[in-house]
Amino acid sequence: MGAAIASVRRRWRVVPWVVLGLWIAVMVIASPFASKLGEVQRDRAVDYLPNSADSTQVAKIQDRLPGGETSEMVVVYHRDGGLTGADREAAARQIQEISGAHTLAAEPVGVDSADGTTLMYPVASNEPGQDEDARDALVNEVRDVARGGDGLSVEVGGEAALATDAGEVYSSLNGPLLYTTVAVVAVLLIVIYRSPFLWLVPLVVAGIADFLSMGVAYGLNQWFGTAVSGQSSGIMTILVFGAGTDYALLLVSRYREELRTVERPYDAMVRALRGCGPAVLASSGTVAAGLLCLLAADLNSSRGMGPLGTVGVLCALLAMLTLLPALLVLLGRRVFWPLVPRYGSAPKARRSLFAAMGDSAGRRPRTVLLGGALLLGALALGTLNLPGDLKQEDSFTSTPDAVAAMQTLAAAYPERGTQPITVITPTDGADTTLAQVRDTGGVGSAERGRSGDGWTEITVLADAPPQSAQETRTIEELRDRLDGSYVGGASAEQLDLKDTNARDRTIVVPLVLLSVLLILVVLLRSLVAPLLLVAAVVAVWGASLGIGGLVFGPLFGFGGTDPGLGLLSFVFLVALGVDYGIFLMHRMREEALKGAEPSAAALTALRTTGGVIASAGMVLAATFAVLITMPMVPLAELGFVIAVGVLLDTFLVRTYLVTSASVALRRAVWWPGPLSRAPGRPVPPKETEPVTAGTR
Repeated sequence: MGAAIASVRRRWRVVPWVVLGLWIAVMVIASPFASKLGEVQRDRAVDYLPNSADSTQVAKIQDRLPGGETSEMVVVYHRDGGLTGADREAAARQIQEISGAHTLAAEPVGVDSADGTTLMYPVASNEPGQDEDARDALVNEVRDVARGGDGLSVEVGGEAALATDAGEVYSSLNGPLLYTTVAVVAVLLIVIYRSPFLWLVPLVVAGIADFLSMGVAYGLNQWFGTAVSGQSSGIMTILVFGAGTDYALLLVSRYREELRTVERPYDAMVRALRGCGPAVLASSGTVAAGLLCLLAADLNSSRGMGPLGTVGVLCALLAMLTLLPALLVLLGRRVFWPLVPRYGSAPKARRSLFAAMGDSAGRRPRTVLLGGALLLGALALGTLNLPGDLKQEDSFTSTPDAVAAMQTLAAAYPERGTQPITVITPTDGADTTLAQVRDTGGVGSAERGRSGDGWTEITVLADAPPQSAQETRTIEELRDRLDGSYVGGASAEQLDLKDTNARDRTIVVPLVLLSVLLILVVLLRSLVAPLLLVAAVVAVWGASLGIGGLVFGPLFGFGGTDPGLGLLSFVFLVALGVDYGIFLMHRMREEALKGAEPSAAALTALRTTGGVIASAGMVLAATFAVLITMPMVPLAELGFVIAVGVLLDTFLVRTYLVTSASVALRRAVWWPGPLSRAPGRPVPPKETEPVTAGTR
């Protein structure tokens, strides 16, 4: 007997060290790949588009033309009181210097504005080709030459300059995003745990999981061609820290509870993993399934975000169910100091906020349910106030040089387009196509450009400003009229992004709902409870978008709504919202299986899980709220909607509405499963007639 006990003790001492050693080996293997993730990140609009889009075909064919892809810029000279002769001479000298230093597609010709305040020079070069670093170097060299002073402003805009500025912003996100996320999670964990040491353990584990996810994401890009963008890599980091910290909160809470009844930390951890492990696995599986539905999207950026988001969640899950338990066991009870859970002690009894909330929901469940539904419906009406489609120049929260140039051009040349539309047409019919282009309504000018590989490039300027309704109609008319040709360019790319997002919504949204619903049906062995949870998270999504509509323009000053906001926010809020629903309903089902009445089971589940779910919800909302501070409007909008949605789900829907609905529906919430049927009453034994003497 003594030998057996000694063997068990040696095992619990060895296993955590083995797990720690395996993680060190994993980090060594992942390190070379994780550091290369930034190298494969692509953030051009055309990189987000599907291969079938006209804009994508234009970019591919341009690569095969002499000189390769064209980097188009426009140098803008402006003086408020009107340009002087000296200004024009300086502009001519600078443009000549640029022409002498670089091989340009055509000699730049200056175009004056009607009021004489602005002079623009279109500058296009094929030197960089597809090399983004070379493109950035070209843009910066042009900016170094084109300089103003003494009231003369000089700005370099155009598609290439805008891509360079966007690339710099996305490249600068990784550091601030990571540091801000870590700081926010650290503060919340210190407040939640009230310990000077404990908060550091899950935070370090989340950082290791993030590093691993970067290595896996790079591998997916190299082996399967998974698209990696600044948006998807940023969201992956948010998910690792947000979801990972949530899993840590659930595990640590259960571990603390078990330490009061089990003497050895190893045994307490085993019981904690058995207790909360299935719920954590189920919830993370639901999130992963929802995110993987993005693989059905046609948009490269959305399709790539599905695998990257799934990688983030699964790496966080793996780390929190293996490395975190190992570290906690090795550190022992002292990691909880000063609130150390002593063996044999009982937690301090106190009435929680969620007990009070549960009581109020239990007294008048139908009233609470109706009031909450009306509130969510009223908030959803705010979607009617969402600003229109986001333009390229409105995509930054600050004003980089390329955006300033576009704003100057829009004010100085309101009557004409300043951003080229590119038509790629077969060379053997190029003259006919050119005539058709010039005959199209809204076209200001059209010139034949390069030819090669059987294709010819035609550069078109519209009569309307970039991304205006009039220019959009011109692009659509060109596409309708020109059979066998492709119409691309910056404005056409934005139009394709909008159309592809609309198509993806019709495909991905039903897939997400169906997959999540099926998983919930299997997990909860019910049809009503899954429908209740799915309806709740859809209502949260609508209300969150509605709140966005109320604040995006008036409060944040955003000039438009990102076309992908609806789809991405839906996928994340449904997947993450159902995640919390699983924790609550799983505990509710446990109580029902123990024989508790439906109302008691619902209220007990809320009292026991409400605090942990609230803590997890605050952490997840805070991590997504970090995106609001980033200098890209699409990221800020997505972060705001998800953060607001998680808070609504945590403190209104999960606590009041789902609990109230469960109380009101009683056993019907588990229909058609066994729990929906009332337990049968014991049948008394049938009395037999007494047998008297002499009876046969």
